[in-house]
Amino acid sequence: MKIVDKYFGCDVFSKREMEKYLPNSIYKQMVKVMEDGDELPPQIADVVANAMKDWAMDKGATHYTHWFQPMTGITAEKHDAFINPTGPNTVISDFRGKELIKGEPDASSFPSGGLRATFEARGYTAWDPTSYAFVKEKTLYIPTLFCSYDGSALDKKTPLLRSIDALNTSAVRLLNLMGYDTKKINITVGPEQEYFLIDEAMYKQRLDLMVTGRTLFGAPPVKGQELDDHYFGNINERVKAYMEEVDEELWKLGVFAKTEHKEVAPCQFELAPVYTSTNQANDQNQLTMEILQRCATRHGFVCLLHEKPFEGINGSGKHNNWSFTTDEGENVLEPGDSPQDNIRFLTMLAAIIKGVDEYQDLLRISVASAGNDHRLGANEAPPAIISIYLGEELTSILQAIEEGREYVDQIDKKLELGVSALPQIAKDSTDRNRTSPFAFTGNKFEFRMLGSNLNISCPNTILNTIVAEELDQFATELECYPKEMMTEALIGIVRRTLKEHNRIVFSGNGYSEEWKQEAARRGLLELKTTADALPHYTDPKNLALFAKHNVYQPHELHARENILLTNYYQVIVIEAKTMIYMLRKEILPAIFSYEAKLAQIIQTKKSCGIVAPMEEKILKDINSPLEIVSDHVDKLEALLQVNPESEKEAARFAADALLPLMEAIRALTDTIEKNVSKSEWPLPDYNDILFKSFQ
Repeated sequence: MKIVDKYFGCDVFSKREMEKYLPNSIYKQMVKVMEDGDELPPQIADVVANAMKDWAMDKGATHYTHWFQPMTGITAEKHDAFINPTGPNTVISDFRGKELIKGEPDASSFPSGGLRATFEARGYTAWDPTSYAFVKEKTLYIPTLFCSYDGSALDKKTPLLRSIDALNTSAVRLLNLMGYDTKKINITVGPEQEYFLIDEAMYKQRLDLMVTGRTLFGAPPVKGQELDDHYFGNINERVKAYMEEVDEELWKLGVFAKTEHKEVAPCQFELAPVYTSTNQANDQNQLTMEILQRCATRHGFVCLLHEKPFEGINGSGKHNNWSFTTDEGENVLEPGDSPQDNIRFLTMLAAIIKGVDEYQDLLRISVASAGNDHRLGANEAPPAIISIYLGEELTSILQAIEEGREYVDQIDKKLELGVSALPQIAKDSTDRNRTSPFAFTGNKFEFRMLGSNLNISCPNTILNTIVAEELDQFATELECYPKEMMTEALIGIVRRTLKEHNRIVFSGNGYSEEWKQEAARRGLLELKTTADALPHYTDPKNLALFAKHNVYQPHELHARENILLTNYYQVIVIEAKTMIYMLRKEILPAIFSYEAKLAQIIQTKKSCGIVAPMEEKILKDINSPLEIVSDHVDKLEALLQVNPESEKEAARFAADALLPLMEAIRALTDTIEKNVSKSEWPLPDYNDILFKSFQ
């Protein structure tokens, strides 16, 4: 039996491995580069590259790749061998500093949103030394940034790193004004990953799953999740074997895979890691999704990461647990043992409340996609309305501070702030509201709106930036006060902030219609679809925010808006084309065949003087909606010939014209499926997929 401690991180060029392969002086310089953000001295680049190559080759690697995250949201790689020719039939293994630090992968076909023309092929990858290199499948993977010739970010990682710098700058500035000696903060993230496992053979019989990741047709199964008997249930042996392989692969790559269990829906599971630094968490989540899918095929499964693979069945999300600590390891979202630490906690909390309220649109945009639109607000995930859940006790405390009165809890426990009183708050004093999109859970915030296949960089980039802005505003105001008035000034800022932004705090049922009405009265945004949300990306306040903190320049933000709008339109068009193909080539011929058999039975019975009321009813129940389906499919084909002029028009067209018609076609076809013989239906149905996948 393998001992995890012995092999954990064995495929990572970690500090432990660097120390073995690098001269001591250069190793110390590399640690400073990784931990303090120092630039890598050019004179040691060759030494580092050679050591990395030797380590990788000792692990069987023959190639290296600059591993980056373009704006497709998934990872990209181009593999180059270590060899260089030394003669007609001889080579030498070689890897230089210039090849480690920078690459030119062409990559002109990746979406750029106008940041460069397709014929301008140059795109550059730049090594990110703060993220560990690793070996996978005989290749050395080097995490990199991806940018254009003029330095514009063409990837997801670059803005994330910029946002980390922005939050670090603002937080350190504010904390030092508050009397702390803070040199750096560490932002941590723990993304809980949900997914479905289904039988590979059934998957290959469904073009919709293969092409779009979700079922475009499917009558409800005889049993769904209503008995709650799947959640946390016993894990099937075949699934357990799969999970064991996933764990081992992830542990070798240094991924802190910790918790796994059955989720609510049939065939649905979750994998949760231990929290780690944001940049590392982002890279590791990309690896996690890849390995979940790759290992599945070796066990006869397919891992589905679509947000809503099955209509009427819970979809899959990714809960983003976010917090940050000082360089001394103190979590700033955790009440402390002193008045000063509790004021720090309240200040950070107020900044987050203000940021979430002022930038609701950006947080909604950060999780916007065609797939996630099917999930949000469907009584399984938070609604498309942003709100904050703080728990009953903390909400009451903040109300007391806002009103300028003392708060005493049930056991008269008070904790002095210097100006007012605050009871000590236990980590578990907040219950967990699963209907809230942004919930405080003791010492962190859980952003619950992310879809399961989302690259977590965008939500964290936005979250980091909006909090950086609010902390920066607080710091600017505090600089006007003398040191002896700092505590009183902080309490004043917190109290004013709570008064101005308490509309964003909500502790009730986010699934209810009453909340939607209440949210409208409060003036909160409800951006139901991606087409509703994305045009707000480049609102003037958002352009100013990102430019101020050097996260996105205006042209970079406009590019991302265009890319996401185009992707939304293209995804729905592909789904529409797939729907038409399946109807024309598979479903309609099967229905016609079954109708012919029914008609023959009816005719045969009548010729014998036997009435056939059941057969006639079934035939009518099939044919009546079938006529409408035929008409709708013709309309859908005609709509696909329309060419919207702009990205925004295309997204609106997809949301307002294509999707409603597709939903109508699906509803009618699903009704027909209920009346067609199983032996005649050409696709594995929901009962097959959800209840026979593990047999």
